[in-house]
Amino acid sequence: MQPPPQERPPAGAVGAAAPGTLRVLVVDDDPTVAEVVAGYLERGGYVVGRAEDGPGALERAGALRPDLVVLDLMLPGMDGLEVCRRLRAKGPVPVIMLTARGDEDDRILGLEVGADDYVTKPFSPRELVLRVDSVLRRSRAAHAPEGLATLAAAGLWVDPAARRATKEGTELALTLREFDLLTFLLRHPGQAFSREELMREVWGWEFGDLSTVTVHVRRLRGKVEDDPARPRLVQTVWGMGYRLDVHASTDPGDPAGDPVPPRAEG
Repeated sequence: MQPPPQERPPAGAVGAAAPGTLRVLVVDDDPTVAEVVAGYLERGGYVVGRAEDGPGALERAGALRPDLVVLDLMLPGMDGLEVCRRLRAKGPVPVIMLTARGDEDDRILGLEVGADDYVTKPFSPRELVLRVDSVLRRSRAAHAPEGLATLAAAGLWVDPAARRATKEGTELALTLREFDLLTFLLRHPGQAFSREELMREVWGWEFGDLSTVTVHVRRLRGKVEDDPARPRLVQTVWGMGYRLDVHASTDPGDPAGDPVPPRAEG
């Protein structure tokens, strides 16, 4: 993306949903892109930090403790995929990946290492701020009082308040969006959802690449299914989308299929 240097966000144009206390780290080695994106985010009410390379991004993230990271895929010193891996290893910070590549494999790879969204260059800075708003809005909604009830079925246990999930008492290592997807499906057991509906309800997007949903369903199956190649929990509803079948893996000797609570540590 090479936005014109004179382009600046008009007051009140974007980011109305963003409280000023939320921090966003913008990582891009193109100073023009970084300046324009940071300007739009600041006008939208965010506190913005910047970094120009991979090592600098990790250092700046440690100091800023951002609520979200806008991360370019192609960076000097360390590419965005490795930066994303290291960020997500330290905690569930949301990541929006920027990529100049149109290759679907690159976009999917970004999602598979834990990115919550991606935007392909060239892009509209206004659209990027709306994506930031959306990702953070979904993250805050997950912590709303009405969304904090513990959920359990088919050996799965989810605590939205603690952002913890287990299967048969064993902790699941889920990304932020995988956790949100599992939580949503557990709240609506047996109900089929199209990919468009999941994108709207879980991601908060009214538009976007539906492969985002497909990738996250595949990754979630890899963590909750006994045999991801033959899923019994997250079922494909042909011609429709996906459904969580909470009766699929219950023990035949236990009709209730009571979930197993997390194992005590220590």
